[in-house]
Amino acid sequence: MSLKLACVVVLCLLVDAPLAQGAISCDQVKSSLLPCVGYVRGNNARPAPPNCCKGIRSLKSAARIRLDRQAACKCIKSLAADISDINYGVAAGLPGQCNVHIPYKISPSIDCKRVK
Repeated sequence: MSLKLACVVVLCLLVDAPLAQGAISCDQVKSSLLPCVGYVRGNNARPAPPNCCKGIRSLKSAARIRLDRQAACKCIKSLAADISDINYGVAAGLPGQCNVHIPYKISPSIDCKRVK
């Protein structure tokens, strides 16, 4: 559940990343978001885990071109399909918890083809 939400959060972050060359693998997305899974599965009032925020920032900076952001989005959606019980309210607050601005609502219905 929380990995799904974390993936959606990361997708939103990736959409806002600066343009440059690079390549993102699903393994990279998964390992970066793994520390967020437990957090997004609860009704957390506590701060997001530092390793979760570090992973989100890392993915945002790694996804520098649109194709990378779209690839990361697809990986996130695929990973999210395997996780249940994501608290989307908590997930929506994750960027703020990590002091990362994203201009998109965290949602499982994000269309990866529209990611710029």
